Amino acid sequence: MGGLWYTLQMFALHEPIDSVLRDELKEYDDLTASLLARRGVKSKEQAAAFLSPSYDEHIGDPMKILNMPKAAARVAKAINDGERITVWSDYDCDGIPGGVVLHDFLKKAGANFTNYIPHRHLEGYGVSVSGVEKLALEGTTLLITVDCGITDVESIGRAQELGMDVILTDHHLPQNEAEGGLPKAFAVIDPKQAGETNEFKEFCGGGLAWKLACATLAHGFTGREKIPEGWEKWLLDMAGLSTIADMVPLVGENRVIAKYGLMVMRKSPRIGFQKLLKNARVNQRFITEEDVGFMIAPRVNAASRMGNPRDAFELFTTEDEVRADELAKELEKINRSRRAVAGAITKAAHERLEERKLKGELPPVIALGDPDWRPGLLGLVANTLAEEYERPVFLWGREGGTSLKGSCRAGVPGVSVVDIMAGASETFAGFGGHRASGGFTVKDEAVFFLEEKLNESYAKLPQAEDAIEAYADAELSAHEATDVLLSRLTKLAPFGMGNEKPVFAFRQVRINRVSWFGKSEEHLKVSVTTDGFDSLEGIAFYAKRELGPRIKSLESGTEANILASLERDQFTKGRPIRLRLISLS
Repeated sequence: MGGLWYTLQMFALHEPIDSVLRDELKEYDDLTASLLARRGVKSKEQAAAFLSPSYDEHIGDPMKILNMPKAAARVAKAINDGERITVWSDYDCDGIPGGVVLHDFLKKAGANFTNYIPHRHLEGYGVSVSGVEKLALEGTTLLITVDCGITDVESIGRAQELGMDVILTDHHLPQNEAEGGLPKAFAVIDPKQAGETNEFKEFCGGGLAWKLACATLAHGFTGREKIPEGWEKWLLDMAGLSTIADMVPLVGENRVIAKYGLMVMRKSPRIGFQKLLKNARVNQRFITEEDVGFMIAPRVNAASRMGNPRDAFELFTTEDEVRADELAKELEKINRSRRAVAGAITKAAHERLEERKLKGELPPVIALGDPDWRPGLLGLVANTLAEEYERPVFLWGREGGTSLKGSCRAGVPGVSVVDIMAGASETFAGFGGHRASGGFTVKDEAVFFLEEKLNESYAKLPQAEDAIEAYADAELSAHEATDVLLSRLTKLAPFGMGNEKPVFAFRQVRINRVSWFGKSEEHLKVSVTTDGFDSLEGIAFYAKRELGPRIKSLESGTEANILASLERDQFTKGRPIRLRLISLS
């Protein structure tokens, strides 16, 4: 294999689908039928709905969501009576677009309203008592939350005391619901709450904001007749942006919101959105879910992590081209600054870890922190360190007052950071996440023993196997990666959680050329062939982080087995097909 650059990951092909299901999906080719089956499709009707989602047929009635009729009626009354409405949204790329959705709707409805977005570093996450007291003094009588509020019992109770009705829209898990721990809001709209009446429950915050707008339009209010039927579809650019950026499962109604959201994004007249795409070098006509996840969302999130989240909100709502240009450039600037600060944190962490290595072995779980580190930047840093040191990494900093918050990454297959934290739960004021990544708030008095407690917990867990088997959807050679195949695969888009991009195995390919590019040569490009004639370009951004540190030893002239997905190269003439590398062995 030519050295030690290979990853530990092995792969195999999925088992064929059973003959009964194959017959049910007989109008589709073998690969498409298999991909549909692995996505839970069990009938030709479900297949048609998956491949050709219809806005009219597959967007559900918003009034079926628990408490939505009550909420829509209250919003309609506030519009009719000229009450002061405040939309309180979170400061990330779910809450901000969700706030934009309600801004555009309330503006169209002629409402008396304002948008409030808390400052990440000065106010922290969620609805604050000080914030609602300020809004009460300004005359707010109806408060609508977006992507937050489900755990803010005290502050929402205070809002009600001050004469505000609160419509709480959130999609996070309620806490202590069994003990009556839900906030005492006028209406709680959260599909995760007990007794939810809607069949689909996986909306993001921006998606729920859009459903509230649709429900209020359906309820009606003075001036409703002046809003064209179907106008709410134009809000799907922001609802789709939230849905894709927040990484909720792209199944069911989310799939429809994301698909139509991308369609609206491709022709969105928002001048700020257009300016943002231009600065990010994204072609609006061909925008994909990957552009949203890797190019747009980081710039929106950078506004709260390094600056003021209202800049991102104003960018999407302004109609002033000069102001839009200023804001887009500012977001580009702070996104570069975000990367620079994250790089400085990474360097500082490296220095501390290398010092420790000189004094002895590093522990199986690494925990580091600094009150000056911004928690919003630590996920990327933790990922980099976890990949390099091949072990779980927990990093913490200080944000929004006195709380110590952090991010963690597993670093190796088969390890769950959530399980590690659960075994040291007395150390945390709160934690959550998935197997590979998570977030936490650590108690101030416990931070000095954090690494010790995490290592004690890790030692008690069953140890993972060295190799984890990954599955490919099919095996291909270079000449089979055609426009026809990519067109078939595109019908399954948009891809995301619950609908992952199809992955293909390319066995015994020859690596003809290896090149590194980017400011720090962090991205990898290779040319591969399977038959000596047909060749394909393959690319991996942040290759060392994504493919493992051994990839640095990859040399031309070697053979490899590759796992990759197919995509179009938007920056090369003719937009040829290329491989997005996932694994090499």
